[in-house]
Amino acid sequence: MDTAEFFGQLVQQLLLSAPLFLLIALGYSLGRFAGWPESVNEGLNRFCFNVAIPCMLFKVMSKFYESPAVDVRLLIAYFGTCFVIYVIGRILAKGVFRLDSVSASVFGLAGIFSNNVMLGIPVAVILLGPASLASVALVLVFNSLILWTLVTVSVEWAQNGSFSLRGIGKTLLSVLRNPIIIGIFTGFAWSFLLHRPVPAFLDSPISMVAQVAAPLTLITLGMSLSRYQIRKGLRESGAICLLKLILMPGLIWAIAYLLHLPRQESQVVVLLGSMAVGINVYLMAQKFQVLQGATATSMLLSTLFSTITTPLFMILMAHFYPNWP
Repeated sequence: MDTAEFFGQLVQQLLLSAPLFLLIALGYSLGRFAGWPESVNEGLNRFCFNVAIPCMLFKVMSKFYESPAVDVRLLIAYFGTCFVIYVIGRILAKGVFRLDSVSASVFGLAGIFSNNVMLGIPVAVILLGPASLASVALVLVFNSLILWTLVTVSVEWAQNGSFSLRGIGKTLLSVLRNPIIIGIFTGFAWSFLLHRPVPAFLDSPISMVAQVAAPLTLITLGMSLSRYQIRKGLRESGAICLLKLILMPGLIWAIAYLLHLPRQESQVVVLLGSMAVGINVYLMAQKFQVLQGATATSMLLSTLFSTITTPLFMILMAHFYPNWP
């Protein structure tokens, strides 16, 4: 692949991604310049997370019986990488930035927790097609459970010198109450138990709501980002962006290749790993009153930089391994 072809492919990928980030920019403008109140953003967020996205994922998973089995190596590549990056993040946080143990836990989480719901789902649909959503849903099922458990154990250990089963139980219960997880599980239950399409009188309204999920979620994400400003913690946020946007997807790609994970599943996990830092990281920083400036800044910067890095990873995967198994 020569230089002209490479840049041609990059431009093509950027053009495919452009509508997504224009919707984010629209939401950002509504929140920052048009004076839309925060209550509107909160209401739209609640609708997206509690209704629109669960409907979309229910629809995808209700047809899971028509799809080939998802390879468990997908989970090994993604979450194995998460564990490695989390350890590297904690080492950087304590050794380079001299952060305390709780701050180091949040720093490590920022390096692995992707914005896979508000950003990953629509980007996967545009760049990889609707067929990728089954693999995306599988990652989402385990994402909150594994990563929140990891950081909960880490923080509890830092605060108390130990961790409790009660804390892990609360984390598990919180995950199971998540509307997105409920949408995935109920759709899978329909597929597993009935092996038939959803009746038209149910499928039609679910489909109509599901169609607005991706664009509305991106607009809402932009409105959410407009509430944060680049103020402080630039060194820490820069390191977080390098971990999140470069090292994490690169390591996922390497592990997927070593495991001989099929091309489509490999592209899904690399794409999800390359997404911007999730807003939940900032919520965790608020909860423990640490790194709030750095996590807010890393969300803004990683969302901006991922407009380049994510398409770049997709191009590299397509061209350097054209005969991927």
